Amino acid sequence: MNSPVISISQRPPQSVTDILLAASVHSSSSILFAEEPTEVVTEDGLRHADLRLHARHYKQASFAERLLQCLRSLKVPTWLSPEITPQDIRIFKVSGSLTNAVFFVSSSLHEPRTVLLRIYGPSSGSLISRTRELHTLHILSSQYHIGPRVYGTFENGRVEEYFHSTVLTASDLRDPKISRWVGARMAELHSVDIEAVEDTSPANRGEGKGWEIGVKKNVKSWIHPARDVLALPIVSENLRVEFDLDGFKRDWDVYMQWLASVDDVKCGSRRVYAHNDTQYGNLLLLNKPNENLPEHRQLIVVDFEYASPNPASYDIANHFHEWTANYHSTTPHILDPSRYPTKEERANFYLAYLEHSTLSPDSRPLPKLELLGLIPDLEKQVRAWSPASHACWAIWGIVQARDDLENDVQEPEFDYIAYALCRMAAFRRELKQLGLKGLSFE
Repeated sequence: MNSPVISISQRPPQSVTDILLAASVHSSSSILFAEEPTEVVTEDGLRHADLRLHARHYKQASFAERLLQCLRSLKVPTWLSPEITPQDIRIFKVSGSLTNAVFFVSSSLHEPRTVLLRIYGPSSGSLISRTRELHTLHILSSQYHIGPRVYGTFENGRVEEYFHSTVLTASDLRDPKISRWVGARMAELHSVDIEAVEDTSPANRGEGKGWEIGVKKNVKSWIHPARDVLALPIVSENLRVEFDLDGFKRDWDVYMQWLASVDDVKCGSRRVYAHNDTQYGNLLLLNKPNENLPEHRQLIVVDFEYASPNPASYDIANHFHEWTANYHSTTPHILDPSRYPTKEERANFYLAYLEHSTLSPDSRPLPKLELLGLIPDLEKQVRAWSPASHACWAIWGIVQARDDLENDVQEPEFDYIAYALCRMAAFRRELKQLGLKGLSFE
């Protein structure tokens, strides 16, 4: 962990993040995408520049000229000096996947601070919404100081804050101190007002009115494109049978009915604004932490593409499953259940999470003994929502496999189908462990 980087999500392109260093296992994704029209995404409260940047031209002098024009139009801090010329700009390409081309932009001069330039590519619209993502980033950074600041947008992208930091590794999650920091940061995100992010009114706020539970919404909307993928001629009948999406849907409905009977919103499953993808690649450790801030705030959470309202216990369960992943291994698509956090490791996380949560009506800190008494209920709810994480990412993996299947890629950079099968098997295994009856695979 030596070089300063931003979020490097080790799920591959078109996924939880698109920022993949050339040295990563997904290096071949660094080919810049062909220029295609993209939707113009703006947000109230953010400056917008009426110009377009072409990612494939980033080495040309004209690109630097338009980029500097963009930075000045957006009034990006430290980039307004007339002394800065296009020749002073240094542009480093971080990635160029089908979803985004990402660059670090700095200067040979001393003053301008490095910023992150994101140029949109063809959208993965069946999985994420750029409009929603931009709104979320703006609200979280401007009102809650969570995540990177968005300096402004242009016709086909945006300019963001850059953090001098190192990305966490799979082993870092097992460090007790770092795990506590993750728990504290998650609790702070969970204190965000859902209604503020969802931009509801007094007439339509609340679950089932202004917003829906994210994991339920995702499974419902993603299963249709997943069926389309499995209907492709190249997909074998054996694979369709192994996934058995009809059986999956029946099992999901049984599971949702069961959850409704055990889900106690007064315990671990209180509704919160959740990140939903707290994997190590989305966690940054500042190189020079601010000594005036609490220790845990040297950890920065980024990449909010999949953020949405969810049960708190779902977000925690999803994080625990990320302990079992190593996206830089020889088999990045396989989760290792033996790496799931132990009872002691979970308790360490829970306590930090509860210590930084707003649990009492008057916001007073609860005594440690009282917090420890809350852990069993939280653990119970995390176990209840745990299969939902597997289900969500299983369907996601099928949808993500479309490009590789349609192009008959024999050795994909990341085996989405194998990943989906792994998560589907885990979903069914955990349903069985919960003792649910009437499942299709019994």
